[in-house]
Amino acid sequence: MISFNQTSVVSHDGATILHPFSLQLTEQRIAVIGANGSGKSTLARLINGLVEPTSGVVTIEAADTSAPPLDTVTDGAAVRRAVGFVFTDPAAQLIMPTVIEDVELSLRREHRDAAERRRAALAALARFGLDGFAERSVHALSGGQQQLLAIATVLATGPRILVTDEPTTLLDLRNTRIIGDLLTSLPQQVVIVTHNLELAARADRALVVDRGRIVYDGEAASAISHYRDRVAAA
Repeated sequence: MISFNQTSVVSHDGATILHPFSLQLTEQRIAVIGANGSGKSTLARLINGLVEPTSGVVTIEAADTSAPPLDTVTDGAAVRRAVGFVFTDPAAQLIMPTVIEDVELSLRREHRDAAERRRAALAALARFGLDGFAERSVHALSGGQQQLLAIATVLATGPRILVTDEPTTLLDLRNTRIIGDLLTSLPQQVVIVTHNLELAARADRALVVDRGRIVYDGEAASAISHYRDRVAAA
């Protein structure tokens, strides 16, 4: 479970990015939709501590549910192990020369032994059909393959929650479908920030963010209808 309690974000120059809000996210698939600059990406970054709240708190349920929840500020390292984050552009997180090296880099904490780390990395690639690309340069992959690799690299560490920020924006229709099918089939709780309303419609719950406020929170189809109405009325 992800909890926001009177959470707000204000920029260094005093502009309010997210007005105070409180909610709990318990569903398996949550979509976050809204216009550019609405604050939805900031909301996503609050979940794993990439952005810290100016006021209020953000917590995630601990793996041991009898333990106190993890605070994204005071328990930052534990939160980042539990919450994986996938950026819009996979180039932002694919930093090693080859595919296998990139996955191995993410596994350095879990597997100190190089041989074990290589086996775990190959298993992670095989899970997403990328094992045949292990020695290939990350720059030689297609856009869809790069996004798959970025997701594989994050999931290899075993996070309980996956947050994705516009994961299909740079992809063609075929790869958009592949990534969408993957995200909606994962066992993890997944939060998807997206402009792709077809993908958002596959969520169990959707939030509509507008000018730093959550203006609708409910079933995905209703949230999308609400968003379309706001756009049409603007």
